[in-house]
Amino acid sequence: MTLTQPDLSIFQTLESEVRSYCRGWPTVFDRAQGSWLHDEDGHPYLDFFAGAGSLNYGHNNPVLKRALLDYLERDGITHGLDMSTTAKRAFLETFHELVLSPRGLDHKVMFTGPTGTNAVEAALKLARKVKGREAIVSFTNAFHGMSLGALAVTGNAFKRAGAGIPLVHGTPMPFDDYLDGSIPDFLWFERLLEDSGSGLNKPAAVIVETIQGEGGINVARPEWLRALADLCRRHDMLLIVDDIQMGCGRTGPFFSFEEAGIVPDIITVSKSISGYGLPLALCLFRRELDVWEPGEHNGTFRGNNPAFVTAAAALRTYWADAQMEKQTLARGEQVEAALRAIVAEHPETGARVRGRGLAWGLVFAEPERAGAVCRRAFELGLLLETSGPEDEVVKLLPPLTIDPGELDEGLRTLARAVRETA
Repeated sequence: MTLTQPDLSIFQTLESEVRSYCRGWPTVFDRAQGSWLHDEDGHPYLDFFAGAGSLNYGHNNPVLKRALLDYLERDGITHGLDMSTTAKRAFLETFHELVLSPRGLDHKVMFTGPTGTNAVEAALKLARKVKGREAIVSFTNAFHGMSLGALAVTGNAFKRAGAGIPLVHGTPMPFDDYLDGSIPDFLWFERLLEDSGSGLNKPAAVIVETIQGEGGINVARPEWLRALADLCRRHDMLLIVDDIQMGCGRTGPFFSFEEAGIVPDIITVSKSISGYGLPLALCLFRRELDVWEPGEHNGTFRGNNPAFVTAAAALRTYWADAQMEKQTLARGEQVEAALRAIVAEHPETGARVRGRGLAWGLVFAEPERAGAVCRRAFELGLLLETSGPEDEVVKLLPPLTIDPGELDEGLRTLARAVRETA
């Protein structure tokens, strides 16, 4: 693909230096449909990032777009604070019918501020309020958001440093396989809990991602998650599962923890819950934990009614049966096979593969290799990002709705990018 030099001057002179993704994708995007974006010069790009996981159903999904347009054309409420609206009622009814009830979850639904990090803040506040304790345990390489409470339970040193103040009341523990299996699971954690001289204040909760996306596609085994849930029960700690990036079907089931057979006390959901890329976040918790006072955690944009509309349409379209889960797992097998073929073709890179569903990582022994692959992939018309503490992982998050031909095209482009950066 021949690229012309886009005019980026307004972004470079006026927009803050904090901008990030645009540096790796130096073009100006104009329109998008399905698994594709097009820049203002008409060049197509196959999207294997899907809005950092917020576009599980692709760009401008026609079913969701129709529902949104119909709602707007009849002058439906767009901004509603936390008022009761027809759009919110329809979402709650659909979410209960198609997601909570079939899974035996009796969780209450809290509409937080519209970002994932706000849902995490709500979860942490609620856990502390319920238990009357301040300490929260998180895990190595975790990412839970960029606000202060969420940063305190995030592992990445670069992101933590941006806080500018001490990040307190959070204690990291080793994530699954962090110590390469040399230490039995939770040996250190349980010893600290049982030893009154350990210096660990008894935690109110433990927060965990079942697959660490920003941390490098680190996948927790089902048995590790079950042991963690058991540990929380035995020591009177709430279990919070952050399903912001890996929920809404990314790993196959609607919730990423379903494979492990656990029921978290608190669940955070955002990114693809609206289905259309519209900001929306939920904090779900067991009914008996609903000890909030009215307005104790609020936000102006909790009532994003267009997001309720597209969210309900997404649930009705894709989660009324098991087809989406089966399709995602099948597409995941296609990705895994292609990535393993790439690794076999390039043993000199020391690359490894890890992932589940449609969240995958190609892990390079030399971190700079991952960045080079992503840059070459962009030149070839494929959008990818890196993740991991050293940006050593090429991260794949294609839309769940991608067809097998598009998926194969993107994987072939990735293979070419790896070959051409060897």
